[in-house]
Amino acid sequence: MAKKTQYYLLALLGSLLYISVPVLVSPDTHGKTSLLRIDPFKREFLSHILLLGFFYFNFFYLVPQFYFTRRFKIFFGLVVVCLLATLLIPNLFFHEGMPGGMPGPNMNMPMPKGAGMPPRMWRRQTFIPPMYIGGTLHFLLIFFLSFLLRLSRRLEVIQQEKLKTEVSYLKAQINPHFLFNTLNSLYALTLEKNDAAPEAVLKLSSMMRYVVTESGRESVSLESEINYLKNYVSLQQLRMDDTTMFAFIVDGNLVGKYISPMLLIPFVENAFKYGLNPEEEADIAINIFVDEKTLQLSVCNKKVAVALQPDEESGHGLENTRQRLDYLYANRYELKLNDEKGYFNVNLKIILS
Repeated sequence: MAKKTQYYLLALLGSLLYISVPVLVSPDTHGKTSLLRIDPFKREFLSHILLLGFFYFNFFYLVPQFYFTRRFKIFFGLVVVCLLATLLIPNLFFHEGMPGGMPGPNMNMPMPKGAGMPPRMWRRQTFIPPMYIGGTLHFLLIFFLSFLLRLSRRLEVIQQEKLKTEVSYLKAQINPHFLFNTLNSLYALTLEKNDAAPEAVLKLSSMMRYVVTESGRESVSLESEINYLKNYVSLQQLRMDDTTMFAFIVDGNLVGKYISPMLLIPFVENAFKYGLNPEEEADIAINIFVDEKTLQLSVCNKKVAVALQPDEESGHGLENTRQRLDYLYANRYELKLNDEKGYFNVNLKIILS
């Protein structure tokens, strides 16, 4: 179930439970008189509905529109207005009384002529009614609950945006290495005036189009990602000679499956980067197996002597890819890197979405 759907279901369930509280706690629930004929119950039920309305009003409108924009005077002024509304409206419509709306004893009895209210009773009447004190505390509880939940939601959104920014930054670090290495291969072909150069240009064009149009997305079809790998491998094969042992196998159904873009290529590029040297025998094997829910990538290359530029020696490519896996596939992937004496092995297993 999607996280957004779960959020709405929890909100609906919480709302239903909240407005059912007056029914559950009313002492007249099991009485002979219908609750809808009892003014105290109707007042309490209306109060809960108003407070529930204020909860969502504060959550979706007041806090985002006024508190987050630092218009504090308007924000707290509107909160006070809502407080007065939730306290006064129920008592304007419904009054204390006996079941069925009948007045309590002596409510309508006229005072004897000349009789006045005893001083003690007068002083008691000037106090704030207990229902208003309880209603204010109830309102403050609802206010702080909606306020804190909204702040938590805002922090969650900020964290998600920060995560997206970090992932984009890691992609930006990785992508140029792909293009630079591929351009170097193409440059070598043009110097040799190789007939394969036009086809290589088309493959490079397809790769660049993929990087520009697809790499910014959260996910792409697995077919597109594998096609990108195939184009990259085809360009690298132009550098191979008869002394190179090479295998590239893709097995399984790719249709209807999705993956984060540019996630597999660093492992493949790393094999060519450290495993291909025209002056040495090379041995590179790349295997991709896809079943119903998982993708398994195995890359093995014999380590050869290579001359790298200073900016290529950092080894950040695989480290950045591991960070992306942590961000995007937390608890849904396994990565094992085995740096042996003569070979470097990568085994990656991802649970696809």
